[in-house]
Amino acid sequence: MSGEEHAAGAVRHEVRDQVAYLTLDRPEALNALTPALRDRLTALLEQASADPDVRAVVLTGTGRGFCAGADLRGPGGGGERVAGDVARTIRLGAQRLVSAVLDCEKPVLAAVNGTAAGLGAHLALACDLVLAAESARFIEVFVRRGLVPDGGGAYLLPRLTGPQRAKELMLFGDALPAAEAERLGLVNRVVPDADLAKTSRAWAARLAAGPTRALALTKQLVNASLDGDRAGAFAAEAAAQEINMTTGDAGEGLRAFVERRSPGFTGR
Repeated sequence: MSGEEHAAGAVRHEVRDQVAYLTLDRPEALNALTPALRDRLTALLEQASADPDVRAVVLTGTGRGFCAGADLRGPGGGGERVAGDVARTIRLGAQRLVSAVLDCEKPVLAAVNGTAAGLGAHLALACDLVLAAESARFIEVFVRRGLVPDGGGAYLLPRLTGPQRAKELMLFGDALPAAEAERLGLVNRVVPDADLAKTSRAWAARLAAGPTRALALTKQLVNASLDGDRAGAFAAEAAAQEINMTTGDAGEGLRAFVERRSPGFTGR
């Protein structure tokens, strides 16, 4: 079996009720990401972003792990390194995956069913909303391996927790239980393990029923607001409003308000 065929089998992909469900399915490896699996997941996220029939994405895993990060047991670590190889691999690999989540034009919901470590933790934290099972844990595992965090971790984590707490998590590498992750603002809600799938479906259904372009523009504004100044944020807001007012959903929302009824958004 080729790497591509294995990767295709290790990600379950289903579109149901305008929601793309992406399920990592390597439970024996806690859903660790091989290069082929990482690239397959990136491609599926980019596909969902461009598909007008997909209006929300749910990312989850099978078994005891959400994602244990990059699979360090695979080949490729023993050869001679040429200057630039590592940076290129990170840029085209882990960073591209996390960017696919951040740049997805549909809201992405992480349903963290178990351990989220290393790149797996950053994959979850890049999502727009994060649900976690009570048994879930988040681990900045890099320091335990003598590595520097990748997959945008040093960009994502301080924006969620502040720099001091982010450094504590990254410099010690201790496991963070789901309840503590919720307290720190890494998780939107913690639910009993048995309720995770049901809750994620309910949240995804609400997102998929929303004004899809307005949600995409809102996501873009919030993400960009952390990197710019007020003038840039206000200009981006005005441009987003201009774009959104051309959509059918904006017209429907205003008509529904005037007519005192619930809007029926179509994602257009």
